[in-house]
Amino acid sequence: MNLKDISKEELETMGYDEIAYLVLENNKKKMKLYDLFKKVCSVLELPESTVEDRIADFFELLSTNKKFVLLPNGFWDLATNHLQDIIIEDDEELSSEELEENEDDEDNMMDNENEDDDIFYDSDLDDSDDEDDGLQDLVVIDDEENLQE
Repeated sequence: MNLKDISKEELETMGYDEIAYLVLENNKKKMKLYDLFKKVCSVLELPESTVEDRIADFFELLSTNKKFVLLPNGFWDLATNHLQDIIIEDDEELSSEELEENEDDEDNMMDNENEDDDIFYDSDLDDSDDEDDGLQDLVVIDDEENLQE
């Protein structure tokens, strides 16, 4: 959509971020924050003092909007111009060998997780009842019996 095709009344109902999106889309190039906001204020016919007074709010607005991306050296652009190509493979398209490799990788990950659970296990300790636990000489003393003596 071209900025020139939008009526002033419609522009006044739009947010700064929506207008900034149109500015970047029409210019087809990245812009510095100050220049971008100055253009937004110009489109809305706002006084020059608005740029100085509200530029921090404008920065926060762009920073939280996923449509915009901050580039090196303080330039802003549309995120759609900087998307990376991501290839997603469907399991149906994978060969049987690739599926087996994926399953093996998952099994190895599970084995590693189980090994981590046992890192504090002391193999020298054995909980069997056959060994002498040092309690055979233990005597239980009843306090009531001691009081009667």
